Amino acid sequence: MQDIEPYYHWRDYYVSEEDERSPFFEREYSEFEFSNTIYNFFIHPQWDEFGSATLYLKVLFADYENGLVIIELLGEWNDAVGNDIMFLKRDVADEFIAAGIHKFVLIGENVLNFHASDNCYYEEWLEDIGEQQGWIALVNFRDHVLREMRQAGIGQFVQFGDLLNEMNWRTFKPFQMDYAMEQAMQKMLR
Repeated sequence: MQDIEPYYHWRDYYVSEEDERSPFFEREYSEFEFSNTIYNFFIHPQWDEFGSATLYLKVLFADYENGLVIIELLGEWNDAVGNDIMFLKRDVADEFIAAGIHKFVLIGENVLNFHASDNCYYEEWLEDIGEQQGWIALVNFRDHVLREMRQAGIGQFVQFGDLLNEMNWRTFKPFQMDYAMEQAMQKMLR
């Protein structure tokens, strides 16, 4: 797991620790000291902790003018035991919402499992951004993770599916990703 780095090809466009509106502003990273773990497996030090013991993230891009943030995730999303959604909503999403973000892209190809609890925080998150015609989109999550989310009824609050799960997002620059997401969401929300 220590070899899985957050996507870094957009660092010419955005760096979360340099963004005064980011919850990770002025965070410092070590390139050599591996201290964070997921179930006793060390992870790359560039991933950001936000309160969860098993889920980490990296803000890849934030565009306040267009109200979009793109976040890559790593680990196990565990609402049942760790209440990960509470930490994600309160400590990350709320900070961005306060800064004008209303479109959230969560990239989940490195999310290994999902364990559901109730839907309250998902519902609250959508309510907080709904007035601005916002959305939460899950991109490239594993099929078994989406199946668990579907069974938990989260699909009424977040968008996911074939169109988003087949997106080759690494081929885009961040502004192209914004456009591609807008096109995909327009099709999905009709």
